[in-house]
Amino acid sequence: MERERKKILKIGEMNQCIGCCSCMLACARTVHGDYSPVKSAIQIRSSGGLQGKFVADICRGCIHPPCAQACATGALTARKGGGVGLHREKCIGCKKCIDACLVGAIRFDQREGIPIICIQCGACTKNCPHGVLRMEVSSYAE
Repeated sequence: MERERKKILKIGEMNQCIGCCSCMLACARTVHGDYSPVKSAIQIRSSGGLQGKFVADICRGCIHPPCAQACATGALTARKGGGVGLHREKCIGCKKCIDACLVGAIRFDQREGIPIICIQCGACTKNCPHGVLRMEVSSYAE
């Protein structure tokens, strides 16, 4: 019996993104029980200018995540296959993980006092009407 391999979030063709933010709302609603895109671990934004395209700030699923390495309390731990897990009870709200994230994918929840971390669940992919986001089997050996 083969073990299930972990999946990580990937971006497909960003030119197909219309900026509807359905992915952000799905993440906020499904993972954080909130209807505000501010609570989303994925952020869709304009690259700016009159002909600016949309860009997606997402967790890249690092195998040796700098955010987890920066966490002094062990609140963030590396996830097999890429990405991190958050242990809320250990988090002291120091925000070192935010500074350590190489792609700027971590935001901070001011109300809860914890980072907003992508858990690689795929809720955003299921709600993207144009198939821009997808979950792929991690290419990293476990």
